[in-house]
Amino acid sequence: MAVRQPETGLDDIDRRLIELLRANGRLPAAKLAASLGVSRGTVQNRIDRLVQNGVIGGFTIWLRSDIETDAVRALIALEVRSSDIRPVVSQLKRMPEVVRTFSTNGRWDLVAEIQTRDLAGLDAAITHIRQVPGVSHSETSICLTEL
Repeated sequence: MAVRQPETGLDDIDRRLIELLRANGRLPAAKLAASLGVSRGTVQNRIDRLVQNGVIGGFTIWLRSDIETDAVRALIALEVRSSDIRPVVSQLKRMPEVVRTFSTNGRWDLVAEIQTRDLAGLDAAITHIRQVPGVSHSETSICLTEL
């Protein structure tokens, strides 16, 4: 069964703006405007609209894994009863240790990225996830070195 994707309402300028921000989220509005061939005000209005509509969920930085030495990261693959996908995702999104969640194909229905300060925290997060109603099986891989 095909899953219908929601209408995004994004035009070409929105998509190009998002691409530029993904490459460098610190680009000033004036440089973004010059790259897109629009005014600075247009860029700022579009960014504000994309944030307000939830298209842009936030702005962040990514550290190299060797810099963030106090973090333990893992990927947990989950098998979920089809009728329970939305409630499981809702539970995962409420967990501060779950930093990203993906739907996937193949053996597993969902994959979640977990980040904790230590192995005990990781163990607690995995235990909590495995107890979520609807999760029938899981497999966890601890991330070692980012390549």
